[in-house]
Amino acid sequence: MQTTLKVPTHKHNGLYDITHQVEKFVSQSGINSGIINVYVQGATAGIMIQENWDDSVQMDVVNLLKKMIPNGVWLHDAQDGNGDAHLKAGLVGPQESIPIINGSMGLSTWQNIFLCEFDGPRNQRSIILTITST
Repeated sequence: MQTTLKVPTHKHNGLYDITHQVEKFVSQSGINSGIINVYVQGATAGIMIQENWDDSVQMDVVNLLKKMIPNGVWLHDAQDGNGDAHLKAGLVGPQESIPIINGSMGLSTWQNIFLCEFDGPRNQRSIILTITST
């Protein structure tokens, strides 16, 4: 099974919780055991599993990446000014795979799935959800 989520972003760098949309797809699939792959299309965004308890962790992730990979100092910036976004996306990666156990995602209490935007805002990011049953 496969579907595409369309998620708008409103910040240049930010994490957007997409867990509930992914949970809904898993629930509707009727799959009891398998894997869901969450994959973002685009070279300047990523997918990350991270703590969901409060926004401070997500802000810390954004701030760490800004410090590690500053804006405006990369060769690609001469092309379109987003060299840092490409490097951040490459470091985070475009996908996560989560086991489906008894019809639900096997995330812990404190884990959620986040779209990581590094070159926003965007009208929409396309996230491909693919379920494989076992």
